[in-house]
Amino acid sequence: MKILAADTSSISGSIALLDGGSLIAEWTLRSAQTHNRRLLRSIDDLLRHAGWNLDDIEGYAVACGPGSFTGLRIGMTTLKMLAWTRGALYAAIPSLDALALPFAFSQTPVCAMVDARKKEVFCALYQPDGKGNLKIIMPYSAMSPSALAERIDRQVIFCGDGWPLYKDLMKRKLGALPVGAPPALNLIRAGFVGELALRKFKKGEQDDPATSIPLYVRPSEAEVKYPHFAGKSSAEPEII
Repeated sequence: MKILAADTSSISGSIALLDGGSLIAEWTLRSAQTHNRRLLRSIDDLLRHAGWNLDDIEGYAVACGPGSFTGLRIGMTTLKMLAWTRGALYAAIPSLDALALPFAFSQTPVCAMVDARKKEVFCALYQPDGKGNLKIIMPYSAMSPSALAERIDRQVIFCGDGWPLYKDLMKRKLGALPVGAPPALNLIRAGFVGELALRKFKKGEQDDPATSIPLYVRPSEAEVKYPHFAGKSSAEPEII
């Protein structure tokens, strides 16, 4: 199965092409340029370099958050429309799951933490089984790094762009318990978004692009400032 995967949930962006269990191409860039100015152009370039076109794609995968409100809307809208108009499979993958997946062959718990601004991080804690799978043991949350440190009582691998920002604080509070990931694994990679989507498709599961929504975890700035205009709070996602 040929899959196009994308992540636009943070300041870094990533797209990838997978064919069955093989990663064919991946492009990842940390840039201040907004995703709407580069996503479609980047997809076109990657397809061209791989010798593929959109007619080859059988499944689309996108990181659904938590992360940047604007970035998530750009990525999800783009991939949802491609999947819907072409009648292809579609999967929305939590960005923290993709961030933690490279450590699934360890047996040390993994904490994925992404800068959420406002002196908070988006985070989740996982227990790897050492065979490539992860069990979530602390659900997707937004909290201060200090509050996160209070939940750690054992050695943990930390990954994500929140780790370089707050590693000094975490080490002060936790001593030798935190283990930092290599810098290259602090970015969300679309190849891992695609891998999780492939696992989903193989089980006969997929998401509906017509109803798929971002996993925000906390309310938007508009909901905070103008609560009387907001409907059900996006801070209450279904935890999977």
